[in-house]
Parts: sequence; structure tokens; C-alpha cells
Amino acid sequence: MQDTSRANRTSRIAGFHKKSPRERLDLVAAFADLSPSEVAHLAEFGNLAPDLADRLIENVVGTMTMPLGIATNMRIDGEDVLIPMATEESSVVAAVCNAARQVYEDGFTTSVSGNLMIAQVQAVGVSDPYAARLRILEQREALRALCDACDPVLVRLGGGLRDVEVRVLDTLGGPMVVTHLIVDTRDAMGANAVNTMAEAVAPHIAGWSGGRVYLRILSNLADRRLARAHAVWRTDAIGGPEVRDGIVSAYHLAEADPYRAATHNKGIMNGIDAVVLATGNDTRAIEAGAHAYAARSGRYTSLTRYEVTASGDLSASIELPLAVGLVGGATKLHPTAQACLKILGATTAERLARIIAAVGLAQNFSALKALATTGIQKGHMALHAQNIAMMAGAVGEEIEAVARVLVERRLVRLDVAQEVLGKVRAG
Repeated sequence: MQDTSRANRTSRIAGFHKKSPRERLDLVAAFADLSPSEVAHLAEFGNLAPDLADRLIENVVGTMTMPLGIATNMRIDGEDVLIPMATEESSVVAAVCNAARQVYEDGFTTSVSGNLMIAQVQAVGVSDPYAARLRILEQREALRALCDACDPVLVRLGGGLRDVEVRVLDTLGGPMVVTHLIVDTRDAMGANAVNTMAEAVAPHIAGWSGGRVYLRILSNLADRRLARAHAVWRTDAIGGPEVRDGIVSAYHLAEADPYRAATHNKGIMNGIDAVVLATGNDTRAIEAGAHAYAARSGRYTSLTRYEVTASGDLSASIELPLAVGLVGGATKLHPTAQACLKILGATTAERLARIIAAVGLAQNFSALKALATTGIQKGHMALHAQNIAMMAGAVGEEIEAVARVLVERRLVRLDVAQEVLGKVRAG
């Protein structure tokens, strides 16, 4: 569901990167109608209250803050969206901005397959696995009643058990009967809900199978919860046919070679993880699902696809599992996550997944374009040079002065930065 109240707002903000953090925050606050308390929290760079931090995880001694940036220029399914991204890596936010700017007129189109999650219940020591499989399948309605009783609120919201599948697997330890509970988790990521259901049905599955149940837990290969994004970059807007063909060639390598595909997909996850983290969702679950999905054919490959259209433009798409939610855990408790969801205007888990998929595609396009033209280091090192300058001890205006020399020399190293800083200070 899109937020129709944002219909006349634009994600194109001239000179956004040149403004101060506070000026940027004020523009974002106006775009998203952030409350004074939300603005105040972000202005403090998201520091958590000690009592909240102490309840989120164990043995708390402090917090580790992460830069939160905003990617502009994104238009997704006809709606302009500002994208909050939490990351420590230089150039990630800029890459999304640049990719989105070059396709802004048409933007990204997205779709999702639904909100279905899978819980697995493992039975071992089953004397007749295939007969046990049939007995379990005959108990679909009993399983539905058991599962739905675990979460009446979820059922009232339209979720609950949707189907049961039973697989017989040959393993190193002998045959196993693995039952899949297919659950619609609505706007939750759903880990707690499906795990509770798996626990509830475990003793019944043990009885029906005649075996012993060990594992009963969700699967992070959420292949019933896919998000897709698509965009077409006009060849004349990205530097011409040579650049277009270079991008397609880079994709062909990632499609064929797992060594390249690992780095190709890591770049996609640079963008995806940054939004997942900003919204308080589980980056590890998303990573696990994405990489497992990339290997679903038995060979690890690219999560994106590129091809030249009949009119000569560059068509790109992405498809991956995105089990993200709006309720539960840090998403609901962390004030920064709540502010980020408000900035995104995501009112359903499906809309959030659509946005994240588009960000992943934008990130990948920028990386491939850089590789096909100037190389990844040119843009990345311009930003990395500032970090090296600060590591050398540069402060204030010294940072830009030192970084500029490092880039000009093409020597972005700490020892060189220390030498340059000494000369800057000597006048």
C-alpha cells in the first residue's frame, strides 16, 4: 500500500549532499512529517536510552552508533521515496542516489509474492518415512487448529497457517521426515510466530511419525516471500552503448562465475542491508536468505539480471527473499527504526520489501556502471580518502585538504596522509 498523502512530494532535492547534517534532517523532517521528538532523536545521532539498550540484548556496556544517510531521487511504483540507510561504508548512499537519478523519470516498478514464512519440524528414527509423510499430511486440519491457536491476533489480522508440506530427506544420519508449516505472518517478519507454532506441533508430529523430533524452527530461505524490482535505464542517459554493454558483460560474468557472483551480490547487499538495519530488521536473516536463494539451482549466481531491450536500452531486474517486518523486536522498540519507517512511508511489510528490492537494484547498477567505466576505486576512493585523512589526525578543513591531495596522487594510504597533513600544518 502506498501513502497517497505523499503524492506531490519529490525525492529530488537539489544540493542535498552539500548541506549540513542538520539542514538535511530538516528537509527530511518536512518530507516525512516527522514529529519534534523524532527530529530531536535523530539530531542526537540516534543514541539509545541506556534502559532500552539493556533490554534489547544481554550484558550491555554501551552502544555503537552507525551513520544514517538518506538516498534521494528514488521513485518506486510512481511514488517518490527518501531512503534511510545505516552503513559505515563510503559511497553506498551516493551510489543509490546516482542510479536513481539516472532512471528517475520512469523509476522502479516492484512486486512481491506474499508474506509466507516456513517453519521446519525435523523427525528422525522414523521406521517408514513415506508412510509417516502421508499420516502427517492427513492431519492438515489438526495442524491448522494447533498453529492458529498459537497466535489468535495474527489470525484476526488475516494471517495464520496456509499449508503443510512434508519432505523425506536422505541424510548422512539416515532418512528424516521434515514437515514445513507455511504461515502467513502479515506485517511481522514472523520468526517468533512460526517458531512458536513449530514448538506446538512438534509432539504431535512425533506421535504421527513414530519418530523423535529434534529441530523445530523457521527457515531463513524465505522463498515464498520474494520481492522483485525492475527498471530500464536509457542508454543515452548512462553514457552510451559502450557503457551499457560493459554493464551487461559484467552481469554475464556474475551469472557464470561464483567467484564474481559473491562480490556482485555483496554489492547488492550493501544497499539492502543498510535499509534493513535502518528499519531495525534482521540483516543476518536477509543475508542468509539472499545467498541461499542465489544458489537455489545448485550453482551460486547473480541475484540480478541485465539485458538490452529491443529499443537498445538497459533493462535490469532483481528477485530475492525479503522477510522484513514492521512489528516486533527492534523494529517496534528502536526509535531510530520507527523514524526510518516513517521517512520511507512504508505502512505494510510488503511495501517495505518492495522498497528494499529497488534499493538493491539501484546499488547493483551503480557498482556495475563504475566497473564498466572508471573502475570502482575512483568514486569510492574519493570518499575513502576522507576517512584516511581523519585516521591520520586531520580535523576540520584539514580533512578536505589532505583528502584532495591523496586523490590527486592516487595514493590513498595512511602514511601518505600523515606526510601530507604535516605539510598542510606547516603551511
